[in-house]
Amino acid sequence: MFLPMILIVVVFYFLLIRPQRRKDKKVKDMLANLKVGDRITTIGGIYGTIRALREDTITLAVGKDNVEMMFARWAIRGVEEVSIENEGELLN
Repeated sequence: MFLPMILIVVVFYFLLIRPQRRKDKKVKDMLANLKVGDRITTIGGIYGTIRALREDTITLAVGKDNVEMMFARWAIRGVEEVSIENEGELLN
């Protein structure tokens, strides 16, 4: 009688909870390892280079004119992996 219910809880854990915890840990590690000079993308789709880091905020240089914008750390989607060949294209 309780076996199907226990089975549902176990399946729920392995299909939903565990993968979400892994994803949360990966995002937390990424935010903790940000450094000045990293190229990042925000959740709003803005690309920029980190100019300054504070506890809860990040200052980005955006565009050709290097306009500085301030964002909350939680608004960072990811760090761009820039290869040497593509670096010139990103600056233009």
